[in-house]
Amino acid sequence: MLEIRHLRTLAALRSAGSLVRAAQLLNLTQSALSHQIKLLEDRYGGPLFERKSVPIGFTATGARLLRLADMLLPEIELAERDVVRLMQGDQGQLRVALECHTCFDWLMPVMDEFRKRWPDVEIDLVSGFHSEPVDLLRAGSADLVIGSDYRSQYATFPLFRFEILTVMAQKHRLASQRRLAAADFEGETLITYPVPEERIDLIREVLRPADVQFGRRTAELTVAILQLVASRRGIAALPNWAIKNYVDYDYVVARPVGDHGLWSDLYVSVPEALRQKAYVADFVKVIREQCAASLDGIKLLS
Repeated sequence: MLEIRHLRTLAALRSAGSLVRAAQLLNLTQSALSHQIKLLEDRYGGPLFERKSVPIGFTATGARLLRLADMLLPEIELAERDVVRLMQGDQGQLRVALECHTCFDWLMPVMDEFRKRWPDVEIDLVSGFHSEPVDLLRAGSADLVIGSDYRSQYATFPLFRFEILTVMAQKHRLASQRRLAAADFEGETLITYPVPEERIDLIREVLRPADVQFGRRTAELTVAILQLVASRRGIAALPNWAIKNYVDYDYVVARPVGDHGLWSDLYVSVPEALRQKAYVADFVKVIREQCAASLDGIKLLS
């Protein structure tokens, strides 16, 4: 029997673009997802999509089921939100603070979609630059923080893992290397956001343990950091999604750090009182769905 979960699987495949990312989006193992698809294909007597096409190309059967998913899933999700509103109430407030300054690139579309789903929940960004945004939760100045710093006294929701790449000018002395080691940063000027050094992954995880000596310069805006990098004022370490367009247009060069890369995890943190709020869970869901569809090189966390 065709079930709602099957329609959600096909929609996730289209959105995520691959079996691996669709499984992450659905919180399934890849084998469980493959098994579910095989059962569907056995039922209908043929493939639902082309295995080797990038992005995924759906067969006529798969496309027809997707049209059904597009009709039914929005209505089902709307009904589920309506039921929650009836049970919990539909009003609230989400003041969002960011530890991850580059998150602005994908957060605005997420907030737009969330406002459509929860029009009576007031959502806004906490203005200003905050060196320790998680402390805003304790002070009651924010309701939700997006960042890598999470603490046991707060409820946390996993988002995704991303790679931090070193960014440099086209003709920088390190541009010819495929990967960078800690020693390569000796004597370099590192351009960062104005946050404590212990909050910067490259410094905390790579440079300090190797006792590497480096200079540091700060800028609040990503575009300013990249302009400084391109003009050979220093190098930077930024998330893969934040620099993709600049690298694609040969404005700067990006290189991984270490044999396995330098990775960081992103979470949503809220006070315990908000853990069970349906609109908080849905906000997390929208982030995961939209980022899985739009950000290359991330891995959804389970």
